[in-house]
Amino acid sequence: MSAPRDHGGGIDGARARFGGARGDWLDLSTGINPVPYPLPMLPADVWTALPDAGAMAALEQAARAFWQVPDGAQVVAAPGASALIARLPALHAGPAHIPAPTYNEHRATFDARGLGGDGGPASPVQVRVHPNNPDGRLWPDLPQGALVVIDESFCDVAPGASHIARAGAPGLVILKSFGKFWGLAGLRLGFAIGDGAVQRLQDDLGPWPVSGPALAIATAALRDHAWAAATRARLEQDAARLDRLMAGRGAEVLGGTTLFRLYQVDDAARWQHRLAEAKVWSRTFPYSATWLRLGLPAPDRWAQLEAAL
Repeated sequence: MSAPRDHGGGIDGARARFGGARGDWLDLSTGINPVPYPLPMLPADVWTALPDAGAMAALEQAARAFWQVPDGAQVVAAPGASALIARLPALHAGPAHIPAPTYNEHRATFDARGLGGDGGPASPVQVRVHPNNPDGRLWPDLPQGALVVIDESFCDVAPGASHIARAGAPGLVILKSFGKFWGLAGLRLGFAIGDGAVQRLQDDLGPWPVSGPALAIATAALRDHAWAAATRARLEQDAARLDRLMAGRGAEVLGGTTLFRLYQVDDAARWQHRLAEAKVWSRTFPYSATWLRLGLPAPDRWAQLEAAL
């Protein structure tokens, strides 16, 4: 069995160490919107019938309109962006250059297949997380490669930075995650947008890659452009509030997005432990003793974070 990978979440493990009921915990270890898209009323048949082609087509149309996908690009929906990341080597079985530090699933995918997750700048496969996780770095220029993967899982907070206008170019694959910005990570939905080669990902996923409820909820959410605009504005305000709060406690703002913030502190493990004693879970990193990442609290949970600090 492979070793567990470093991720946010893990409230069960935090409870085992520090106690408390699950509802006591404020999980700031992820970059998931704490004010999720309001679930629409769903017809009974989305639970009882196999998803049909019409529902999938409606989702694709909504995704194309929301992200302004060029006509020449294909859209592939999957049960989470991680399901697509795991299949990327099927598009080009070569070593990948994945500048670190970044989201670790990309390197793990290529390493697990013996392809090399950091083959160097001249590798035929180039992967960039844009904005980067955890520091929020943007990659305005596309690298050169036979396969160029741009993971835009957090780019919906900054749509002006997206590379989507280039989708359809040979070898370019853009990944989108539904769970982060819309706050519905449990829905498990992600998208690959690219040229005809992404059809191989579709074929590998099988005939019903997305559940009926996920199709219905995501289609409604992607059509709701007003909600998206209001959410971006709220996230900007809340991220600024979090920065002020942390700076007032001596932390230095290093970057991030409006869904998560990265701070430099004197001792990240000590900060995490102190917050956890107050049932606030944060994110630290095995490669840095001083980096601490926090997501945003829900509107009614700010007081808990302020007390913990």
